[in-house]
Amino acid sequence: MFYVYLLKNKFDKTYMGYTADLRNRFKDHNYGRVKFTKLGRPWNLVYYEAFLSKKDAQLREKTLKNYGSTLGQLKQRISNSLIISIK
Repeated sequence: MFYVYLLKNKFDKTYMGYTADLRNRFKDHNYGRVKFTKLGRPWNLVYYEAFLSKKDAQLREKTLKNYGSTLGQLKQRISNSLIISIK
């Protein structure tokens, strides 16, 4: 399985990525082993999608990152999950 995921921190910053091992990648983010999320810890997983194909996961991540309207639609769909307070 491959996953596209969305993280959020207490500063309302979001981060999106893809991985084959969601559990370990999430730990990497929170243990400071990922350059782009090291300073924003702690991170919470607010959304993910699962794919059988790595190419499909990569394409979905690229689409969400490169087309603001696609990411905006996703954020609108999960708006209640994004406003939950993170401690």
